[in-house]
Formats: sequence, C-alpha cells, structure tokens
Amino acid sequence: MKVDLFDFDLPQDRIALRPVRPRDAARMLVVRGGDGAFEDRGVADLPDLLEPGDTLVFNDTRVLPAQLEGRRVGGEARIGATLHKRIDLRRWQAFVRNAKRVRQDDQLIFGGGVTAIAEARHGDGSITLFFEGDEPVEVLLDRAGTMPLPPYIARARGVDEQDLADYQTMFAREDGAVAAPTASLHFTDRLVAALDDAGIGREMLTLHVGAGTFLPVKAEDTADHAMHSEFGRIEAGTAERLNAARAAGGRIVAVGTTSLRLLESAAGEDGQIHPFAGDTDIFITPGYRFRAVDGLMTNFHLPKSTLMMLVSALMGRERMMAAYAHAIENDYRFYSYGDSSLLLP
Repeated sequence: MKVDLFDFDLPQDRIALRPVRPRDAARMLVVRGGDGAFEDRGVADLPDLLEPGDTLVFNDTRVLPAQLEGRRVGGEARIGATLHKRIDLRRWQAFVRNAKRVRQDDQLIFGGGVTAIAEARHGDGSITLFFEGDEPVEVLLDRAGTMPLPPYIARARGVDEQDLADYQTMFAREDGAVAAPTASLHFTDRLVAALDDAGIGREMLTLHVGAGTFLPVKAEDTADHAMHSEFGRIEAGTAERLNAARAAGGRIVAVGTTSLRLLESAAGEDGQIHPFAGDTDIFITPGYRFRAVDGLMTNFHLPKSTLMMLVSALMGRERMMAAYAHAIENDYRFYSYGDSSLLLP
C-alpha cells in the first residue's frame, strides 16, 4: 500500500509536551467497529467500557536514560548517541548524531567519565558501542544519560528532571527500553483498583521498545519498508492464562502497540498464544489477520507511521482516518504524552 494513504494534517498545537495530571485524567476516544458514532470518554471510564472476564495486557519494560552526549577522543565535534538495542552485557546498537565523524575503534567520551568504543557499523546506520569499565551499563546510563524523549517533544522543549518520572509507566520493572510503552502512562493505582473491582484481568509481557519506533517510513510503499526488530518475552504461565481467559469468552485487549505486536508474534494460526523469547520485527498493515487480540488501547500516532498503519489494520483505514479527524476537531492531545483511544473492532 502507498504510505501516503496514512497521511493527515496535524496542527502543531495538538502535540502534547507534558502529560495531564493525574495520569488517568486523560481523555479517551472510543472507536468501535462499523460506522457508529465515536464516543468521547476518559481513561477513568475504562472499567465501564470493558466487561468482566476481559484481560488487559501491559508491557512491563523500563525505559533507560539512553540518550548520551559527548565527543570523540582527539576531536572537538560533539556527537550524540541514542541507544537502540542491547547486544550483550556491554554492547548496544546506537543511532549516532554526527556519525560520519566516528570511525571504527574510536573512543567516545560521555558525561560522568563514561566511555565507549565504536565498533561495527550496521546497515541501518547505527553503530555498536562497547561500554568500557566494570560497572553495569545501566549504572553508567543513570550517571551520564538522559531520558530519550521522542524527537518531536525533545526538539520543542528539551528534556528535564520531570521526564524521569513522567516517561515511565507504573508497571516498569524490566530494564531495556529506550522508548516508553506510552499507552500505559495513563494508568494509576486508583484506576488499576477500579479495574480489579470490575473483574477485568491484568497480564504482563516484556517488549524492549527500541529507538527504531521513532524512525520515519521513508519508502513510498509499505512493501519496501524494513521494520526494526525488538526483543520480547512472554512467560509460559502468562500465555496459558491468556488462552484460558479467551476460551472462557473474555476479550484480550492489548495496552499499547508494543503489547499487541508481541502477542501477535507469539500467536499461532489458531489464535493460541505461545511462550515467546526472542526478537520480533512484525510489521502489521491493512490486510493482516489478527489472531491474538480483540482490542487495543493506544495513544494517537504520527502521520504515515508504522503505528498508524497498525491501527488502520485493526479498525480499517477509512474508519481510523475519520477517528483521527474527529480527534483533531475536538482538541485531543496527540503522541506520547497525549490522550488515548480504545479500539474495539
């Protein structure tokens, strides 16, 4: 399909630069299958919009302060590195600003005395960084890094201390992401308690979101786009409980596109979800047959992005374009710190 089919005009003032407070005070657009009216609701209404026996599936990845600023030893030019994907305990793939000034085996100096060696260069333009020393890389990042906010927020206002809390979900526990699973940013203890009281289940999986999620689609046709890969894990017990919930008539509702992509990667043709541990580069576009999920809670996405293609695959392109037009007209807040939508095909 032509990528331009997923384009739309978004006023700059619709891009949220800070989250609402409290988190569950965000608005939520409910989009159901068919051609019925859209429902303007709030995230706090979620327990009333789902049914007892439904299960929400969250991503428990934790965002690392994976944005580094520094320079090459022997050079004055500043470079920036955004870690993309862990390779092993001391190596990460990173997208590097001013990468042309970095040669293989160069030593890079970041803040706090953190140093790394530039190793292999990859086909997507990223570079393997080997972090020197004995301290865990997570400790080095806590000392030298900043939160890797989406470029459209960082460019508009920069990154500050408040983002350390704002850009982390209440479920975060597994270190490894360089972007937040932003649909879960709306959840609070109060909302979770209300969901529990309503008989709505909760399950966790892990998908370490990479910086590739922010990369634009440069191809003119979706068939020519190379999707980035990310590491994910679904435990055997989680898969078993999800299959049992669905067999009992409950719906599986993914909280965020990251949860959805991993569930679909782990599902067989019969819809059964299997344990999973490995990389996934699943690219979901219209025409895809969903096997594992019955709904999706997600924020509003960039024009012509892979995530706009994913929600169009779930609900239909025309339905989603109409929903986004409604959201823009009614002042919904877009992107990572913005409002939410509940998609029920």
